[in-house]
Amino acid sequence: MTLWTVLLLAAAWWIWRHHRTRTRTGAGASAAARARQLRTPLVRLADLVGIDTRAGRQASNWEAGAVGEERAAARLEPLARQGWTLRYDRALPSGEGPANVDALAISPNGGVFVLDPKLWTSRYPVTVRVGRVWHGDRDVSGRVTSARDEAAAVARALGVPVTAIVAIEGAPLVGPQGRPASELVFQGVRIVPADVLPAVLREAARIPGQRRAVDLVTAADRTLPPYTRRR
Repeated sequence: MTLWTVLLLAAAWWIWRHHRTRTRTGAGASAAARARQLRTPLVRLADLVGIDTRAGRQASNWEAGAVGEERAAARLEPLARQGWTLRYDRALPSGEGPANVDALAISPNGGVFVLDPKLWTSRYPVTVRVGRVWHGDRDVSGRVTSARDEAAAVARALGVPVTAIVAIEGAPLVGPQGRPASELVFQGVRIVPADVLPAVLREAARIPGQRRAVDLVTAADRTLPPYTRRR
């Protein structure tokens, strides 16, 4: 049996295993689904033999996003036991721009938060300077303002103020003069380290919401259904 035959058989098994896996739901579902779409049979074969492709790199980025969302969900689990309602990978109403919200948190007293977890390499810091957000020397402003747009869409759907929070896993936050920062703010979006996200939410929820939590949960489940459904 030649090397190429072995590689093709291995690739066929990998592809079969991939396609027999059912689409999952919940935290990271959309990101994982996008990664699967990008890893076509040809891309998977290229991965197997060590050939770098643009689609393969994009798939890896989406996979990292899914991991970041899963880790955030694990960190937030204690809040669910304290009366918070947590929803993951929720679709926005038709025509509202961004397709989905990674995570939605509703506090027991009616505070509403749109959460956007990010898993970024620790090799580069996150900074806000010259009116932009940077991860190292890469401008990531759009990846932050998307959370603001999602929060605005949720606010319109529920009829209450909504706070946007981006939670960064991995990359450190750095403020003015290069000093470590516990939080950054950009165009109304709070940027915090992922490990303090539960504490940030608890503190923010001390301010009473505008409606009863039970009514908000009912409205959210009606207007913001799961974005990725099981096949």
